[in-house]
Amino acid sequence: MAKNKFHDGPGPSQRQLRVGELIRRTLSEVLMRGDIHDPDLNRLSVTVGEVRTSPDLKIATAYVLPLGGEGRDVIIEYLARNKHELRRIIGRKLALKYAPDLRFRLDETFDQMDEARRLFAQDAVRRDLD
Repeated sequence: MAKNKFHDGPGPSQRQLRVGELIRRTLSEVLMRGDIHDPDLNRLSVTVGEVRTSPDLKIATAYVLPLGGEGRDVIIEYLARNKHELRRIIGRKLALKYAPDLRFRLDETFDQMDEARRLFAQDAVRRDLD
């Protein structure tokens, strides 16, 4: 089987997908309710778009975006500052054997979708599609 230039392997396992989704839901819930003891983080509304886990489930990368785009420049810093508390909460709520190390990245998918819409709206592209 030839390697796909976009993936290093066959893709995430069902277990990785399931655990990633459980972590995503739990993170979303915790951030929405303001369960973290950080007023800077609690004043922002954060969307957790996706969580990807490593094959051994020891690392979870959460792709986040503040609602309305306000706080994009500081959201990763706030989350990283509170990652130990978030990790402890996730470990307790999900009853995982090992709570994964949390990493946070800005979710760029919304920007990519806007760019795709902009490209499809161009006259030359619309003409080619018709």
